[in-house]
Amino acid sequence: MLTTTHYFRVGGFVFSVSLPAGSDVRALLPSFVPFMVDGNDRGGLLFSFTLAPPGAEPGGSRSRLLEETDNDMGQLRLYSSSSGYVVDVTRGAFTHCMSASPDFSSVEASLVWSDANVGGVLSSMLRIAYAQSVLGHDAVSVHAAAVYYEGKAYLFMGKSGTGKSTHASLWMKHVPGSRLLNDDNPVLRLVDGKACAYGTPWSGKTHCYKQLSFPVGGIVRLVQSPVNRFSLKDGVDAFIVLYPGCSVISEDVNLRNRLYDTLSRLAESAVIGTLECRPDAEAVGVCYNALHNTEVNI
Repeated sequence: MLTTTHYFRVGGFVFSVSLPAGSDVRALLPSFVPFMVDGNDRGGLLFSFTLAPPGAEPGGSRSRLLEETDNDMGQLRLYSSSSGYVVDVTRGAFTHCMSASPDFSSVEASLVWSDANVGGVLSSMLRIAYAQSVLGHDAVSVHAAAVYYEGKAYLFMGKSGTGKSTHASLWMKHVPGSRLLNDDNPVLRLVDGKACAYGTPWSGKTHCYKQLSFPVGGIVRLVQSPVNRFSLKDGVDAFIVLYPGCSVISEDVNLRNRLYDTLSRLAESAVIGTLECRPDAEAVGVCYNALHNTEVNI
């Protein structure tokens, strides 16, 4: 199969994706368009995503099922394998397969191109590969909603259904000038010892794909409550705030230790806290005032 290689920069890292020659990459991966870069600008690659030869099944033998989930893409199964990891994505009659080296620097996939949603499956595979590969580079993909305001990013984490998107929307409503950076899957990265947040091609159901980055002004874990109350966290408590929202294959000691190291340093370099809150304007004011150490009526 003849292929064409495309390059994307996300979170400051460049990765390559090889697709069948003649593929319309903009139609296949529309959310990736703001992150496209010229091949001459790529430098070192975070990972390379290639296609398996026709008829070949990538990944070697599957040794153990590590995780099984259902989402909008279908049924996803993650296996350890003789060569690293294998991910199967099953949608109805279609099963797509991706294999990865232990550090996810090299990824190979077998895709069913007759699947009408093959672009969505490809995007999901790239998200998985990206989230694991950045762990070795002082970065982590987090499940959060992020806004930016006056040159800084603010991230809102929490369990599904706790109101991350709602709180981000309330910031944009009640803090004039605040804008959405990403609504589901931003990247946190340590740059010269400072925490920075980046937009990505993955933003849940909200079309917000921005090639932007900002120093982190605060990271907040939301907890539904009848009262609005903010608590600053540091040290181990800050680490505990961050960890549940991070993407990592927890059974992989190397990947997990890389995450631990990054989170420990993020906990020291960013303002981190928990916000017990209602979904209202007062919650925004309590959060904003705590992060800015000020008193502003919102």
